[in-house]
Amino acid sequence: MDSNVDLADRFDISGPTHIMSRRSGVHHSSAMAIDWNNEEDRRCVAACVVKGTYILEKDRTMCRMQTAEALAPAWWESFHFRLKEVLKEESFRRKYDKLIFGAIYEHVPPAGGRRHPSAPQYIVAFRGTMLPHPKAIHDVVLDLQIIVNTLQYSKRSDRALGTIDSSAVWLAGHSLGASLALEVGRTMMAEQGFSLSTFLFNPPHVSPAPAIDKILPSEGLRRELYATSARVKAGLGLVLGHHRKHMEELFERLSSWAPNLYVHDRDVICQGFVHYFEQRQQLEERCRSATTLSYRDMLFSTIGKEKERPHLLPSATLWKNSSIDRDAHGIQKLLAAHELQQWWKPDDELRMIATRYSFA
Repeated sequence: MDSNVDLADRFDISGPTHIMSRRSGVHHSSAMAIDWNNEEDRRCVAACVVKGTYILEKDRTMCRMQTAEALAPAWWESFHFRLKEVLKEESFRRKYDKLIFGAIYEHVPPAGGRRHPSAPQYIVAFRGTMLPHPKAIHDVVLDLQIIVNTLQYSKRSDRALGTIDSSAVWLAGHSLGASLALEVGRTMMAEQGFSLSTFLFNPPHVSPAPAIDKILPSEGLRRELYATSARVKAGLGLVLGHHRKHMEELFERLSSWAPNLYVHDRDVICQGFVHYFEQRQQLEERCRSATTLSYRDMLFSTIGKEKERPHLLPSATLWKNSSIDRDAHGIQKLLAAHELQQWWKPDDELRMIATRYSFA
């Protein structure tokens, strides 16, 4: 093995050791026992497959795909999946240079076995931003599109949507990839009625909430500010009746789809989701209609453009991790809160709280 290989990319070293210990034989790395009815196992498998998608693009750039040196396959083959299709996009300058941003994995039970009823037939996984990548600009452009709420118009989004033709699919993604999976899941539910099991790891949500929490240390002041904002939204919703009705109808169509959002309470990139759901729960009784609205969407509706912020979800399960990496300090601690690897750890290593939110 190349001495320059990042050990974090090696499944045998950095994978989920608690699941790896269940191997039925020392020499059968692919014979891991997965409890598909167990949330922890489902989360770990989804996170590992997303990790494999990151490494798939690394293998491509390092010219080690389909060689003995490839590191990516172990991240899905260990759970009885095979790579069915890679999802690519063209480089800005060289059309023949195609970057891998996602992949479709097919579940293939061990010989003689049947697919468990709770196991997916396919997992469609999307990687996040790869800043060390020589063509990181492709990901950064999409990160900016998340901020201005135009990710749904990207070629990557179109390509991803074109891969789904069944409800026996899991969607999974990390960071930028989580935003893509969220966009695909929302669209499939709203337009085709497919309620896909969805695993969103550290999904970005642009929100002023973290800054407000710093500026206004008083919880009472923050609560009053958010309550006032909700009342303003509700009032504007009465004025913009068409937009309010559009959003309420959308919420009704999406209500039976409940994606899993995995966030760390120290991750500023996805803290907006924590704020959205927790504040929504507090304000729903007084200003229920405000929970379907955003100022930005209402602004666009005044100029004849109906847009919906992707964080406006009627139902979801929010998994909030508050564990701390004691070996990390300063900026490393903040970066650790956004890392994918935390999500294939066992429950007893994560200080995790799960809350189910429903608009219905």
